[in-house]
Amino acid sequence: MTELPPLELGWPGTELRRALVAAVLRGEKTATAGLLDDREEPTSRPGERLALLGFDDEPVGVVEVTEVRVVPAGEIDVQFARDEGEGFESVEDWRLAHEHFFEQPLPDDTPIVAVRFRLVRDVS
Repeated sequence: MTELPPLELGWPGTELRRALVAAVLRGEKTATAGLLDDREEPTSRPGERLALLGFDDEPVGVVEVTEVRVVPAGEIDVQFARDEGEGFESVEDWRLAHEHFFEQPLPDDTPIVAVRFRLVRDVS
């Protein structure tokens, strides 16, 4: 599994990482979002398998990417927000939490990498 690219949710060694990974392993988190960086395109592709990293960056599972889209923040819908498995009940909840995490405002035109995945194997 160490040959698989990593899926890192939140920062290692944080309670956020612990909570996000637990939500994936329970099947509650099937999506994640990131900012599009200078590469100008996402690095993951549908069908790719990733090693889900736990609290201390140890592999705890394998996920398969099912969808990757780059969308403006203003196009994130409530279903995607809910699929992130963090208890978001509205797009506004999603936006506020992500602005806090990314430490910057997310105007509607901010490019977001919206990734959906499924848990293939739990190795925790």
